[in-house]
Parts: sequence; C-alpha cells; structure tokens
Amino acid sequence: MRSLSRLLLFAVAAQITFVAPCLAKDAEPPTIFLDKSPRIVAYQLGRLNDERLLLVPRSTDDKKYIPVYEAIVGRPAMAAGIRDEAFQALAKLKDSSVAAEMLAAITKSKMDTPDAKRLVDLLTGLMLKRPAAELTALKPVLSEVAGDDDPALRPIALAGLITAGDTAAARSIAESDADATIALLAAIRKLPNKKLKVAQRDYAVNQLESADSLDVKLAAIDALSRIPADQADTYQRLITQVEDAATRTAASRGLMRLPPGVFQTDSSLAAAQALVAFAEATPAAARTTDAFIDAMQLVDRLLTKIPPQQSRALRSRLREVTVRVVKIGTVEEEMRYDVPYFAVEAGRPVQILLENHDLMPHNLVITQPGALKGVAMAGLAAGPQGTGGLPYVPDSPNVIAASEMVAPDSATRITLTAPSAPGEYPYVCTFPQHWYRMYGVMVVVEDLDAWNQNPVEPANPLGSTRSFVQAWTLEDFAGDFDSDLRGRTPEIGEKVFNEASCVGCHKIKGVGGAVGPELTDTYTKWKSDHMGILREILVPSHKIDSKYAMQIILTVDGQTLSGIVVDENDDTVTLLTNPEAKEPVIILQDDIEVIKRSATSMMPKALMDQYTKDEVLDLMAYLKSVDEAQEK
Repeated sequence: MRSLSRLLLFAVAAQITFVAPCLAKDAEPPTIFLDKSPRIVAYQLGRLNDERLLLVPRSTDDKKYIPVYEAIVGRPAMAAGIRDEAFQALAKLKDSSVAAEMLAAITKSKMDTPDAKRLVDLLTGLMLKRPAAELTALKPVLSEVAGDDDPALRPIALAGLITAGDTAAARSIAESDADATIALLAAIRKLPNKKLKVAQRDYAVNQLESADSLDVKLAAIDALSRIPADQADTYQRLITQVEDAATRTAASRGLMRLPPGVFQTDSSLAAAQALVAFAEATPAAARTTDAFIDAMQLVDRLLTKIPPQQSRALRSRLREVTVRVVKIGTVEEEMRYDVPYFAVEAGRPVQILLENHDLMPHNLVITQPGALKGVAMAGLAAGPQGTGGLPYVPDSPNVIAASEMVAPDSATRITLTAPSAPGEYPYVCTFPQHWYRMYGVMVVVEDLDAWNQNPVEPANPLGSTRSFVQAWTLEDFAGDFDSDLRGRTPEIGEKVFNEASCVGCHKIKGVGGAVGPELTDTYTKWKSDHMGILREILVPSHKIDSKYAMQIILTVDGQTLSGIVVDENDDTVTLLTNPEAKEPVIILQDDIEVIKRSATSMMPKALMDQYTKDEVLDLMAYLKSVDEAQEK
C-alpha cells in the first residue's frame, strides 16, 4: 500500500496542491492583485489549488482577467466545461479565436508530467476539431511552430496545417531534414478523422520504402499501422520487418494494431518462427522488457493463424524460455479493460501485465466461474485495507489471483498457474462500483492451439446480452428533439436507466444511489434543454458539479481512497466511496497526506454505446416524464 501512495505522489506531484485541511465549502475568494506585473500575477495564481483558482473573480469585460483564464486552461484537472468557458473568454478578451488560444496553451505547456502530456493531447484533439476558418487563419503560426525544432510541438503544428487544408506546406516543411519528416509521420496519428489519415497513406508508404534513416523508417512503420485503410497491404509491408532486429519492436507493435483478419498463414508462420528464435536467443534478464513482451504478444497472435501442429511445436519451444504474458490495459474514462477476454491452457503458468492508462486507480481480480458479483461485493466490504495488503480484495476461496491497486500511468503483474478445470473465469476491478462495467473473462481450455482454430467468445459474466452499437456524439442527435420527445416510450427509458446502472449512483423520487445528483427534476433544472441534458449523459466529464467531483485521497499510512466528499471541516473529511456503502468513510485531516481532485467524472463515458438511438431518446423521455409527473 505504501508503494501505491508513493507511485501516485510521483505521478501527480507537479499537478496537485497539498491541502490539509481541506478547503471549506464556504471559503472566501482568494485575494489576487491582478494589477501587478504578469510574473507576479502568475505567481499568485500558481499558488492556488484548482478549487481556489475557480473562486477567483473573472469576467469577459476587462483584460485584467486574462491571466485567470490562462491559469484555468493550463490546469489538467479542470472539467471540460470550465475549460471551454475559459477558452471562449480568452478568445473574446484577446480578439482572437478559440483555436488560437488552444495553440497558445499547448505551446506554453512544459509537458513534463503525465498529466501535462495528457492535457496537451486533449487540447490538440480539440484544436484540430475547431472550424476550418479558425485553423486556416492560424496557418502562419502553425508554420512557424512546425519549423521550430521542438519534437513535441512540431507534429501538432504539422497536423494543424494538414487539417487546415495545407498538406503541401506541411510536406514542404517535412523535406527540410529527417527530424521534420519524422514529425510529419508522427502528425498522422493526431489527425482528427479517418479521411485525413487515409490521405497520408501514400506519404507513409513512400517514406517506408525510401527511408535512408532508421528513425524515419521506424516512424513510417508506426504511422502506417495507424491508418485505417488498405490494412492487408500494411500487414504485408510490416510482417517483413519482424525478422530485422532494428525494426522488430516497431513492426510488432504496428502489427498488433491491425485487425486479426488481415493476417496470412504462410507469413505468420515465418514471422512466428523468427520471433521464437529471437526469444530463445534473448538473455533471461531481458525477457521482461517492454520490447520483448510486445514481440511475444505478436507471437500469440501469429500462432492463432497457423495449423495446430506447427503452433504447438513453436509454443513448446517458447515455454522452455519464457512464461506467457497477456497484456491488458485500461481505457481512459470508460471504466473498462481493453481486452474483453483471453484464453489460457489449463494448468499452465501465465503472467498478466496490467497497464493503467486511466486517471483512476484500478486492479484486476480473477474469480471462480459465476463469482464476479460476489467477489466484488466482498471486496467492497474488505475496504481499502483489503486482504494481504491488496485493497478491496476479499479473503475468499472464489479469488484465484489478484493484483495490487495500480496508480494512473503505472503497471503491475500477476503471475499464476491457470486452473486445471476448463471453464470461463471472470476477471474484474474490485475498486468500489467499478464492477458494473469493468470486467472480462479468462477462458481456460485444454488445448490452446486447438481452441485458437475455432475460438468461441465467452458469455458475458453478468448475463448482459448487449453489444456495441455506436460511439454516440451530440451531433448524432441533431434534429431528434424537434418533436420534444413526443411519441417516445418512457417505460423503455426506465428499463435503460436501470440496466445501464444509472440507478446505482442517481436517485429518482428518492430511490437509487447517492454519489451522483438527484435526477427527479432534471428537466426543470435544465429548463428543458434536451441537448444540454444529453451532453451530461454522453460526456459526463464536460462539467462536474463541485459537490460530485471525485476526490482521490492518500493517507499518511499509505491508504488510497476515492469518492465524493459529502462533508468536511477543520478536523475531518467525510467521503462517500460508493453507492452501496452503508456509511461514509470519515478521515481525520491529520491523517491526510494528499487530496487530488479529478477532472474525470465518476460516471464513465460511453455508457450509452450499447444502446440504440431510440433507447437513448426513450431514456430522455423517461427523465422528462418523471419531472412532469412531479409537477402535477
């Protein structure tokens, strides 16, 4: 536990303010002297934590407030809605554009911490989606930034030029030297839509074929693997790079981004043979490196594409030199693993590498068949102390193996011997309330190579029959509210509300969880703004009510707690860690080492991606009907 505390501290030290005691809810706005020199004003604002910064008066009627808005857009933990408001204000006060202000914020960032880099990636994506006119007006500035030698900023500026419609200018700059060429290849992954990426495929192919620099070649491999077109051809180009030690790692990672359907038997066999030989020649001490593990992930994929007799022989050789590793990541803001299921052979050793790319801590607990919910509930009761130093992991025979709680931007490994009995063994994050969505299945089979020839997707361990429908955006619902939801079916909407676990966190007419806002009078509060309400559902982190902002607390004895602060004073903080908790957790202020406010809502995004548009609209109709019934 103490190690987790240290990991979190190191990961966020540059972005958090140490606050003990916590900020009182009735705190007065801090006194900031905005008439001082810019350096002094920046110093004053820099001393404030995010909550106190938002208490500083600000207005769009006086340029003196520009530093306040600039400070807001530079904070990684600001909610998206507040950041949007600040960019709009800066554009008005400086008579510029939102895109220009986003670019200014990007170029000012030091990008020296994971949070800062994540913010720059976010701002880059937002900037490239601004109206074309804004980006066109920025071309002189983008060209200037693209011509600089900053390896982090050049790809962003070049992506901006391409998005603004000036690919010729971007390629002209890329011709200046190898570093500029690498920057343009790196820019491809930043482009905001498929059409723009596909338009750069010929360039990436040409660079791969003609590169006289290894670094350019590696950048071309990476870029080509991220372009969603002609992926069968991409496969043929990359599979030949696996046998070359200089390009092996880049090619392995690139091939893993391609759909399995483009892999071919003969070339898969040749590549698998080369990689197994590479594994055998690798010293034991080097078999835990990222490059080695990524190459072995590719071997796993390749072995599914070749006949069982040959795959068994290669797998047998691998077992002599290394333990099979299954890499599982977390998806930022979506509260899910990026691997929904994987297969292992009964009685064989396997290692699971869990990489946490999310902003919240997560773990991975493997359970007996049918025991997912029971283990999750028992983990909730075990609390942050857990069992054997593993937070939220219960002492239960239904737990087969479990990881520690993994801090953001960190990783851990679980080594186990697969159960001897074939079956479907769920894995789940037991951090409070994550089990609703964050789970998968370890399929234990008698003969892995035979199973790979005819893999069968396991049943959903919670019994859900839902599958992905669409990654819904606000634009997808344009015009759908013209009828004011007349003809919709609130009864279906109520079913969606319960099935999507909304009731676990939100009350309607006094029934439901308490970690989110009461929804009975949603339409009254939002003045029947359909699109505003839909934004709250589809993009829950857009604007987070301070009362429901998630706080991560690190205690002096190494515990990590997360939840909603429901009360605080000079002596204690009262934290509601999950909707099922019978009582909130009370923490002494003296026991608090760090509090970090998250920019991510406790409500995951993509909740509606398994529902049809009609069902989403029926959910809206349900919320509307509840509000109307209350008024009668």
